[in-house]
Amino acid sequence: MGLFKAAIAAALIVCGMAPAAFAETPTVKIGVLKYGTVNWELDAMKRAGLDEKNGVSVDTVPFAGDSASEVAFQAGAVDMIVSDWLWVSRQRATGADYTFVPYSTSVGSVMVPADSPVKTLADLKGKKIGVAGGPLDKNWLLIQALAKKAYGVDLVAANDIVYAAPPLLTEKARSGELDAVLNYWHYAARLEAAGFRTLISGTDAAMKMGTSGPVASIGWVFRDSFAKTHPDAIEGFLAADKATDALLATSDDAWTKLQPLMHAEDAATFETLKKRYREGIPVRSNAEELKDVTKLYKLLADIGGAKLVGPAPELSAGTYYSGAEDSH
Repeated sequence: MGLFKAAIAAALIVCGMAPAAFAETPTVKIGVLKYGTVNWELDAMKRAGLDEKNGVSVDTVPFAGDSASEVAFQAGAVDMIVSDWLWVSRQRATGADYTFVPYSTSVGSVMVPADSPVKTLADLKGKKIGVAGGPLDKNWLLIQALAKKAYGVDLVAANDIVYAAPPLLTEKARSGELDAVLNYWHYAARLEAAGFRTLISGTDAAMKMGTSGPVASIGWVFRDSFAKTHPDAIEGFLAADKATDALLATSDDAWTKLQPLMHAEDAATFETLKKRYREGIPVRSNAEELKDVTKLYKLLADIGGAKLVGPAPELSAGTYYSGAEDSH
C-alpha cells in the first residue's frame, strides 16, 4: 500500500470507518497445462475482464503435465486445477476435501479415415488401434464395455493396441500406421478437419451404456476448505466461468482473438476446434450430471476395479461441489 493510500486508510480508521475501498480483490491461482485447451477459456475470460467484473482476479500457473499440476495442487501451491471426477472421488475416499464443478463435456473419440471400411466397433476386430490415456482411460474402458455388450467383441484381446502420447498417435493415424485411434477431443477434432470421421465418442459410449446425456468429463477442482475460507473468490470465479461460457458459445470475435493460442493448422481446423469446444460447454443441471456420473462411476468401478477408482466402490460423497448453483 502506497503512502497516500495508507494515510487515507489511517484517517478512515480514526473516523471509525473501515477502509473497504482498499480491500484487495480475492485471487484464485489456477494450475493449467502449458498448452492445454483450458487456457482458451481463461484467456477469453481475462481478455474480456470477466474475472474482474465478477469480483475475482484469476492468476494462471503453467505446468508441463497433469501430474505436475496435481502435485502442485496437493501441496497448496495453487488453489484450483482442472481434473476429472474420478480423481476427485478417489482422493476424497482417502481423506482429501477436493471437490468438482463441471467444465467441459468434450471427450475423446475413436477416429478412422474417411474411406475406412470400419463402420461399427465390431469391424475393429483384428485392427491396429491407437489409444491415448493408457489402459485405464475412462473412454477406452467404456468403449470396450460397449463393444462386448453390443457385439461380443473383446477389443483388447482381438486387436493390436498401441498406447502412446496424443501427438504421436495423431501422426501415426495421418500416416496410415493405425487403422483407428482413440484420442483426446482436440486431437480428434484436428483429425476430423483433416478428413477423418468419428466412429464413436466417449459420450456416445456412455449414453449407450445408460447415461441420459453428455457428462462433463473434466471440471474445476478445489478444496471445500478453500471455498469456505474464500467464498467470494469461488463464487466470483464460478460466475466468471458461466459468463465466459456464454461468451464463447455466441461470439465469433472472441474466438478470433484466441486463434494464436489454438495453433490451428488451417481454417478448417480452427472452425472444427471451435465447433467441438462449443459442443462441450455444459448445459445440464448439476443434479442431472451427478445422477449420470453416479451410474458411470459404478460401471467404471466394475470394469477397472481398484486400480481405477481406488478404495471406494461408489462415487465419494461431496465429489460434486455442493455450493454450486445449477449455472449451466
